[in-house]
Amino acid sequence: MILKGSQRSGGKQLGLHLLKTEENEHVEIHEVSGFISDTVMGAMNEAYALARGTKCSQYLFSLSLSPPASESVRVETFEKALADIEERLGLTGQPRVVVFHEKEGRRHCHAVWSRIDAQTMTARELPFFKNKLNEIGKQLYLENGWAMPKGFESPKLRDPRNFSLDEWQQAKRAGIDPRELKSAVQDCWKRADSVSAFASALEERGLFLARGDRRGFVAITIDGDVFAISRMIDGKAKDVAARLGDPARLPSVDDARARIAIEIAPRLSRYIAEAKRIARVNMEPLIAKREALKVQHQAERQATDRKIANRWNDEQRARAARIRKGIAGAWDFLTGKYFRTRKQNEMETKFARERDSYERHALILEQLKDRQALQDLIGENRRKEAERILTLYRDAATYRRMQTGERDKDRGRGSVALRPKRDRGLDLG
Repeated sequence: MILKGSQRSGGKQLGLHLLKTEENEHVEIHEVSGFISDTVMGAMNEAYALARGTKCSQYLFSLSLSPPASESVRVETFEKALADIEERLGLTGQPRVVVFHEKEGRRHCHAVWSRIDAQTMTARELPFFKNKLNEIGKQLYLENGWAMPKGFESPKLRDPRNFSLDEWQQAKRAGIDPRELKSAVQDCWKRADSVSAFASALEERGLFLARGDRRGFVAITIDGDVFAISRMIDGKAKDVAARLGDPARLPSVDDARARIAIEIAPRLSRYIAEAKRIARVNMEPLIAKREALKVQHQAERQATDRKIANRWNDEQRARAARIRKGIAGAWDFLTGKYFRTRKQNEMETKFARERDSYERHALILEQLKDRQALQDLIGENRRKEAERILTLYRDAATYRRMQTGERDKDRGRGSVALRPKRDRGLDLG
């Protein structure tokens, strides 16, 4: 299980994120404990108010627990993991909030603790919490028999397209699939043996090489967003400079943006807009199906919860009726029947809880399978539309080279990239 934690402030923003239904198809508040309030936002406000009596600014510890997408993970597994984490990090007994999110056919958990100890009015220290979480995550893979990611076995085997949070958010703001962007830059880096070859390869993917403010190499999207090359290839700035040379020869970010605005954007704007329109049209049936599935699943869960609650109440009344009162109850107490009946009720209550938990988990599992099947279709559709836009970027780069008299290095290897656009049914003029 992938565990990612951080010490932070901003309880209000975090609470709103936990309750956000725009990005998550299902939001389930599993637990609000240790607080006077029984709501997420109330708990976040309490944690903030308590922290005001201390000098601690990062008064919360936020944790996400992401199991493998292919595994069916019961609530009890998450609860055991949370108990282990509390013990290892020294958060046992601290107020906490636990929320489950489901999105794109995957179910994961968020937990938030108040770091402030109300007895001492000091913050619980969390030394080396990242290392401890990594160890607990590995142990969870082993205990549950899950296939461990290669990145867990060795940092050298991590997926090179993995983004940091800042990189991910920057790419999402730019309207780009972050993994595809990073993969594209790394592919260009592997193929290029010079700065000109690297720049040409980037342009075929709608990216432009430029000199950053700190004299480093950056890639600029057609929308003007800037990404550091060294971070895209998971390398160091000196390694990039060793291969590409002095970035002073490249245009600045402002100059590159100006060039994009003058040479590229006007010609591409109508084609990209059309490609995006087509993508939206093609996605509409799948999005409609996704929304219908969301409504259907919510109704099924509500019906199941009502059935479980009604059955539980009926069974509780039946168990309570076994405990006789008055003189009969006193006789049962003296003869030991009361204790046997109470033991029977406790065992039935335990089994009933396990049964209800299993039924609800089985329903969620079936729903996740349906949602994952739909997500596969959505992902395939997105891939095809991304390829359509990538083709436009390649065409634009080829046209620019033709206009400036440059030649495609791949022409000698049978490339058709320099074929006139009129022969290919596309007018970029």
